Amino acid sequence: MTTDNSGLVQARALALLPLIVFLAIFLGSGIYHSFIGTEFAFYQMKAPVAAIPAIILAVLIYRGKLNQGIEIFLRGASHPNLILMFMVFMLAGAFASTTSAIGSVDATVQMGLSAIPPAFVLPMLFIISAFIATAMGTSMGTIAACAPIAFGFSQATDIAAVYAIGAVVGGAMFGDNLSMISDTTIAATTSQKVQLRDKFRVNVWIAVPAALVTVSIYFFSIHQTETIQSKGFNPWLVLPYVVVFFLAFSRLHVLAVLTVGVVLSGVMGLITQPEFTVIQLNTTIYDGFVGMFEVALLSMFLGGLSSIMQKEGGLDWLIQRIYSLTRLFKVGRERAGEIGLSFLVVFSNIFVANNTVAIILSGDMAREVAKEYGVDPKRAAALLDIFSCVVQGLIPYGAQLLLACSIAKLSPVELIGSIYYCWILAIFAILAIAFRFPRLKSV
Repeated sequence: MTTDNSGLVQARALALLPLIVFLAIFLGSGIYHSFIGTEFAFYQMKAPVAAIPAIILAVLIYRGKLNQGIEIFLRGASHPNLILMFMVFMLAGAFASTTSAIGSVDATVQMGLSAIPPAFVLPMLFIISAFIATAMGTSMGTIAACAPIAFGFSQATDIAAVYAIGAVVGGAMFGDNLSMISDTTIAATTSQKVQLRDKFRVNVWIAVPAALVTVSIYFFSIHQTETIQSKGFNPWLVLPYVVVFFLAFSRLHVLAVLTVGVVLSGVMGLITQPEFTVIQLNTTIYDGFVGMFEVALLSMFLGGLSSIMQKEGGLDWLIQRIYSLTRLFKVGRERAGEIGLSFLVVFSNIFVANNTVAIILSGDMAREVAKEYGVDPKRAAALLDIFSCVVQGLIPYGAQLLLACSIAKLSPVELIGSIYYCWILAIFAILAIAFRFPRLKSV
């Protein structure tokens, strides 16, 4: 996950082999067990264990001393972005576990069912997640706050959990892409040397129509439910979520938001439920940590793996190959350039599993492609951000899906097909390239 480019290293394809090995083991095991009918097929092979052979291979093929390879892995695994992600995982687990234990999730769901017809649940989950993510500028904090409620709605209605969680992830990626304070937006505009507002003016004409189509699908899809009688609930137990949502809109740091949520949930439990003791609160918080351990460990493993691949020139090789392929596209000069820079960020994101880092890694080369092919920098910045968010919202080993699936006890591979927004956004972005939309004179 590091972006340290000190020292010139010869680009080579072999450096990408470790991640391919990880994907082959993890996805291959899941596909095999699906074919033989094993229940929870993609849970048979634990992802962190599947990453160990890939890590060993990466260290062994490193062109340097063994100890240096290990040090590069450790620096990548301890990158500040990964430490932040680790803390978000832990606090999200604690918040979800505590609110569930005191009945806050159930109370919030019942309050929602008393005010929202079941048929409107999916659109509202998407819209609320989109607003929160746009305000916070982060998809991770949004998923941490909204996924437990979405899962609660799925248990209280006949809405499948994959659709409810998919709506939250889709809304979170909408905000991550469009927010003016998102790190992906800042990375994209900085790399292409354009103003935030200029990138937004292009981005909004692609992202908002995709969001409207997504909401329409949720309204008119087959996932409608029959009327469900809401049960009584203690309105005070809804307070932790109300406070978390309010703080999210105030743009307070995601770690502070989740910490306040955990503390407030614990206090509410101690006040409203005499049987809920300090010892139980301690156990509940720790159970939340344990529930997130697998995904947090996997994120650190992949961060270290990505660091070695980058240091060994694997990503440089990939970017250079895509840059060369751009010259072969016979679809018009500007379209070819936009296709090329989109491929740059897509494949970078696949291999680093972090959309911000993918934009940073491919940004300079994308700017060169845009300059050579006459692509407006505003469109280049928007396309980099859009396609990085599409990939980040769909890769089964990305932090967003790992977090959402840990909360809802789902397989990431199972969830991918239900994140409608990311698929629709990809279609709209491709159409924008094909039909040269939006016309910059009108934006």
